[in-house]
Amino acid sequence: MSEQYASVRYIVDDVQAALAFYTTHLGFTVRMSAAPAFADVTRGPLRLLLSGPASSGARATPAGSAAAGRNRIHLVVADLDAEITRLTEAGVAFRSEAVSGPGGRQVLLADPAGNLVELFQPAH
Repeated sequence: MSEQYASVRYIVDDVQAALAFYTTHLGFTVRMSAAPAFADVTRGPLRLLLSGPASSGARATPAGSAAAGRNRIHLVVADLDAEITRLTEAGVAFRSEAVSGPGGRQVLLADPAGNLVELFQPAH
């Protein structure tokens, strides 16, 4: 039986930049790359489909829906402060300050195309 993934497609303007971002900073592994059109990366059960302008996924997207939206992938981390420090030192810019709630703490960053990524540390 093949491994099962939950798949999310992100439309990006530069597949190679997105590929480098997710593998270098967020621990994704390349499953397949057809850059500059498309790449497929995984982290645990999450399969992230990075679709560039030449990909069929991007071409099928209506023009009014082409910009990055408010949706985001949600990555659980053990130590949010350590991740913020590590990524800041690597030059990654954040889109929010760390926010606390009853379920834990979170911060938002964006990939090179502007797609949001949430790093989340659950409350203990």
